[in-house]
Amino acid sequence: MMAMKLLATLVLLISIGDIHSKTLLDKIQDDSDLSQFFDLVDRDPGIKSLFLYRSLTIFAPTNQAFQRYPELKANVLYHIVNTPNKLESLRQQMFTDMEGNPPIFITRKRTPNGEEMYVNNAMILKSRSNVELKNEQGKKQVLHVIDDILVPLTPNQGSSDIYNPDALQFLTNANTFNIGAHRVRSFYQRVVISKKEQLYSADGFHTFFVPVEEGFKPPPRPDLIDKKVIDGHVIPNHVIFTSSAPLDQPFETEAFEDNLKVTATFFTQNDGKSSKTYVKSNTVVGDAKHTAGVVLAEVVLGNIPVKNGVVHLIHRPLMVVDTTVAKFLEMMERRHYHYSSKERVNKEKEDGPLFKFYEVIMDVGGEFMQAINSMRDVTLFAPSNEAWNRPEVRNILGNKQKMRDILNLHLVNERYSAEKIRSNNNQIIQVPTNVDKKFLYFNVLNQGDEKTITVEGSGVNATIIQSDIAATNGFVHIIDHVLGVPYTSVLEKLQSDPMLNDTLWLGTRNRFNDQLNATSARYTYFVPRDKAWRSLENEFPSVYKKLFMPDFSYHANSILERHLIVSDRIFTMGDLKNMSIASDALILTPVRDQLKIRVTEHDKRYSITWNNKKINVFRSDVICTNGIIHVIDRPFIEESDIRVSYSAATTTFNVYQLPSLITSLILFASTYFLY
Repeated sequence: MMAMKLLATLVLLISIGDIHSKTLLDKIQDDSDLSQFFDLVDRDPGIKSLFLYRSLTIFAPTNQAFQRYPELKANVLYHIVNTPNKLESLRQQMFTDMEGNPPIFITRKRTPNGEEMYVNNAMILKSRSNVELKNEQGKKQVLHVIDDILVPLTPNQGSSDIYNPDALQFLTNANTFNIGAHRVRSFYQRVVISKKEQLYSADGFHTFFVPVEEGFKPPPRPDLIDKKVIDGHVIPNHVIFTSSAPLDQPFETEAFEDNLKVTATFFTQNDGKSSKTYVKSNTVVGDAKHTAGVVLAEVVLGNIPVKNGVVHLIHRPLMVVDTTVAKFLEMMERRHYHYSSKERVNKEKEDGPLFKFYEVIMDVGGEFMQAINSMRDVTLFAPSNEAWNRPEVRNILGNKQKMRDILNLHLVNERYSAEKIRSNNNQIIQVPTNVDKKFLYFNVLNQGDEKTITVEGSGVNATIIQSDIAATNGFVHIIDHVLGVPYTSVLEKLQSDPMLNDTLWLGTRNRFNDQLNATSARYTYFVPRDKAWRSLENEFPSVYKKLFMPDFSYHANSILERHLIVSDRIFTMGDLKNMSIASDALILTPVRDQLKIRVTEHDKRYSITWNNKKINVFRSDVICTNGIIHVIDRPFIEESDIRVSYSAATTTFNVYQLPSLITSLILFASTYFLY
């Protein structure tokens, strides 16, 4: 028995010894998710010797990272730093063991879920990192696992002996580096002519944007690239890789000064299949040579590390406004780029951020582009690629006449910058579109420090996701929905429209609103906007007060029923105008009572005459998935509609109210059992 205990103790001690003698290379070998990285290390005796004899920090990509780029040959030495550094001691710039010791850059990014850390464009998987072990020589070694392969800037084989260039050396010798088919000669020439070489050779940590050769067409463009434009292509004191870039956060460029203020911002566009990275310059304050507004450029080859920061190749120069709105659409429609390294594995990239919008324009016919070209001042609200993927939009793409009207709903024959819209937010803005009697309506939402602009057309709300793209004849704003194609019910529209809050609130009483989500009928709803109820308060103070008191909820319900028509069809204002012409007295049958009205049109706006009162239609034909809304400037109400005492309202029931009550109960019951 004693012999057995001694044997067990000996085995335990041997096991403990094995644990303590485990090296970092053993750790990597034992991790099945790092097998491809280990294989590269194991096949290179020189790299294995580093593990045996030196202190190291290893950034090891997962197998999934390798599988995303099967043609890419990873440089293991670019993943090794010759000092042991745990996460908390990683510096902003660290030099690797690769020939020339090119640096890698560490980014710490604050998010709602805590701090994220990146090395170049790869995220450090913190839960699998900070593994510290000693090798057989007692040297400390640290492992950090990352989700991407680190790609250094390398010379083409036999073409250069520059191994750790700064941004200027990269520009000067770009054709000798492995950047695929891209060339940057024209931009480099402008840097030299403008004597801005020092900007690209400056020590520190900077982000450089370099337009490729294709971006210098048409011919007048190169002459527009002066010293200030070149300054606008550099973000000083920030090294920003695309994965860790704070999206939609503007950074001051070198062209941010007293009389000219230019920022640069990273953002992404998603078309439902893939996400693409763009940068936009925003000339917040312009001058005689530099137009205020936004210029978009796609990052065609990003994340090129250099000694003093990172370079991103972009498809066109920033700050330069030299195209019309129509030309902008054509240029952003489709492009082909060849990549090297990860993105540079000879892949083609196509489809600009408005490719699908341009595709619809061409499919419908060239009249829309002709209309844009004929306008001296243009504002175009252009739906993003993702907006065209909605099922309700795809269902109508084949209806060319309808699509013509929808396209023209996005076009305004006047210049409207985001600042102009915001500055008018204290009043409701109605902007006529290229469709007769159709208007756009704007609303500015204050969300913290951000001011989000929404635009409504034919009842569809969209948010401006990229504003103020500048053209020589106007602006383009990218929006997240196609206007004129409904995707909300009557109730959902009431809930989302900030100027219809009072009618929505009245409808919550006695569950009047419940029916407005149903799809079994078609609703035509005359909806007083909030300002209309304020006007009623001035006209009939007592009526208004009672209407919004809980004890008068039955009366409020009855009033709303007078505004709602339930049928198997909807009635547009055009329909009602034509019906008014055909008949001396147009009598509609809403849920309660009869509605005797007359609809007229003056100066492309509608009005309703009811009980000898002329009521303006503020917004007509707000199309919903189950009906239509007409926003009106006065409710259909008379002072006599609520001529009762408080006690009568709370304690009595009159026979004349019975038909309306029965109708309401039937509608409620049918809606309840439907769902």
